[in-house]
Amino acid sequence: MAATATTPPDNGALSHRQIVTILVGLMMGMFLAALDQTIVATAIRTIADDLKGLDQQAWATTAYLITSTIVTPLYGKLSDIYGRKKFFSAAITIFVIGSVLCTLSQSMLQLAFYRAVQGLGAGGLFSLALAIIGDIVPPRERAKYQGYFLAVFGTSSVLGPVIGGFFAGQTTLLGISGWRWVFLVNVPIGIAALLVVARTLHLNHTRLDHRIDWWGAVTLSVGLVPLLLVAEQGRDWGWASGRSIACFVVGGLGIVAFLLVERAMKDEALLPLTLFTNRTVAVASGASVLIGMAMFGGLACLPLYLQIVKGASPTKAGLLLLPLTLGIMFGSILSGQIISRTGRYRRFPIMGAALLTVSLFVFHYVHADTPLWQTMIVMVFFGLGLGFNFQPLTLAVQNAVSPRMIGVATSSATFTRQIGGTLGTAVFLSILFSTVGDKIASALQKAVPTPEFQAALKDPANAAFAKQMQAAQASGGSASGTGVLKDSSFLNSLDARLAKPFLQGFSDSMDLVFLVGSGVMVIGFLVMLFLPHVELRGGSAYSERGASDKADAERAAAAPPAMGH
Repeated sequence: MAATATTPPDNGALSHRQIVTILVGLMMGMFLAALDQTIVATAIRTIADDLKGLDQQAWATTAYLITSTIVTPLYGKLSDIYGRKKFFSAAITIFVIGSVLCTLSQSMLQLAFYRAVQGLGAGGLFSLALAIIGDIVPPRERAKYQGYFLAVFGTSSVLGPVIGGFFAGQTTLLGISGWRWVFLVNVPIGIAALLVVARTLHLNHTRLDHRIDWWGAVTLSVGLVPLLLVAEQGRDWGWASGRSIACFVVGGLGIVAFLLVERAMKDEALLPLTLFTNRTVAVASGASVLIGMAMFGGLACLPLYLQIVKGASPTKAGLLLLPLTLGIMFGSILSGQIISRTGRYRRFPIMGAALLTVSLFVFHYVHADTPLWQTMIVMVFFGLGLGFNFQPLTLAVQNAVSPRMIGVATSSATFTRQIGGTLGTAVFLSILFSTVGDKIASALQKAVPTPEFQAALKDPANAAFAKQMQAAQASGGSASGTGVLKDSSFLNSLDARLAKPFLQGFSDSMDLVFLVGSGVMVIGFLVMLFLPHVELRGGSAYSERGASDKADAERAAAAPPAMGH
């Protein structure tokens, strides 16, 4: 039944019912990726503490982001040639295999490697779902259907923290460590998504022949990986050390090579440079990089603030982030509805960028003793800023290019945001963990002489910690070197009087991260002011492409037969 329900009519336009049937399959795939991101964000501190690598946690996030970023444009291109369905199914399959491997991790670096495999699948889940929507729904109508996707993100944002927190809170479940279920849970969802996609996703595919830009993918990897490596490890190696300089040089050469390859490949490039001669695409892409940095930087630090500084359990921390989710959903729905009525989108990204800048600046005034309700108000505005940007920027890019370029344009919009996110996660977590030791040390220096701290040290219940501090000081290290950067879980059970300088140190480092983030967003806001307004098209890419294919066929039939080549 499903097969006939979604076979498009001759004119290429799909009925509402057919679009909704296709949406079910897409939503399952997107739910898989969105749920995974929120579950892992909630559980990462528990996972990192268990694998004794809290200060290496950025690896698990950046490895996933690097691979998903690099394959995003490849999925766009390959699906233009061979059809979206095959690659959407392949993306789900790779994602599920990566999830099973993550379950087997024994160290933080192993987890990072398996997360990279997962990222190879995740890169296709978002960009292909958005490209298929771009194919079958006209820009003016798209807002109607965005509600379905927002429901997916909303549900995953609510369920993710609860599920992630539940698993992270269990020591073992059916004989397997609790946090390993964070990845195992993807398996049944992935298999269900594959079945639904096989049943519902039926599109008449018009093959668009492309050369595949493999060299672009290779040079991009050579450019990105060393730069992220040095962003991550620079603080340990020393920024001017031989290894750091080698990474800067190789990364720089990789990016230059990538640009040369892209120029040579012209329209067939992974990221066609001609795309950026379009002012809408150029501005939206530049702004997306900066918004991605600010967004992922903020999203990496907020759960850590709630769990380490505020002592919230993983589940509670996830639920405390709900105001952020509500802000994103409300911002997306509001902007989507107004855009579909008026056809005007330009004001939303500009307002969104302003909200993000102000929110990040206000976050930097949040300290260890700031009441939670105040932080949650700022989260709502941070979410609104993101909601005003997500949908309208993708829409602006899809609308500014020809229907045949929708796959590449959508993946370039996702790609630029992810490049920003990858850089933001690496750089901001690097700032956090490179400054936190000194911040804790200075907070301890102030706290140690106080009668309150001394009384706590003399308390027999805290004897083990007092001994640890003495040992750290005797070995010439600061008391902040009590292993808190590898495993912060002891702070939960530590006497509040002794924990205070540690929490103060973490909070001060996060304030610095938010301040840098707001600086990045000031530039993002200025870039966004250059976004032009282009009237939104009324027809879907699918029907326009169908019409142009029909015209091509009629022209070919009418043309006299060509003589020998």
